[in-house]
Amino acid sequence: MPAPQKNQSNPSLGVSAVGHHIDENIESVVALRRKEWESVSGSQRRLEHVSRLIARPLYLYGLIGVIAAWVAVNSAARILGFRSWDTPPFEWLDGIMTFTSLVTTTVVLIAQNRQSKLEQQHTHLALQVNLVTEQKVSKLIHLIEELRRDLPMVKDRQDPQAEALQERTDMAQMISAIEEVGLTDPNAQHAIPVQSVSMPSEDRPPGE
Repeated sequence: MPAPQKNQSNPSLGVSAVGHHIDENIESVVALRRKEWESVSGSQRRLEHVSRLIARPLYLYGLIGVIAAWVAVNSAARILGFRSWDTPPFEWLDGIMTFTSLVTTTVVLIAQNRQSKLEQQHTHLALQVNLVTEQKVSKLIHLIEELRRDLPMVKDRQDPQAEALQERTDMAQMISAIEEVGLTDPNAQHAIPVQSVSMPSEDRPPGE
């Protein structure tokens, strides 16, 4: 009689399942980015394209080269035998640079304004996801504690930590604690005090 074969689990199945979930998460993020980009107007897209060009080092090098060429040509105009269109102190150059600075600043601020709105949306989305996750975890702990109390073969004991984790997080209290220790103050130099956590007597190693 042949020996019964053991049921061997295929590790590739678990890897493929995890990879499937990762692909779904990536697709969700890509869909969110695509939806945000589709809601942007054509003029906003052109301005952001200009802002990306301004942010490149080539823009700075080109600006310095134009200024240097402008000054050099107008300074050597008499030597080269033609009339200078902008004599020192280069008032035309000053006006052009002022206008360029104004346009550059406006374009960058418009692009940053949309990025700030997107960051706020993403922050609110992450907060909502974290709150939903915290609610799910609290519910799971509550269900596990009920199951532990109902099972006759499991020793029932009071677990203060599990009881505390079943409660929902008080956001106002958490914000007050963060402000109290100075995490929101960029000028705070004091160290955050670390409180020692004492282990319950039944969880301590023997001899302590």
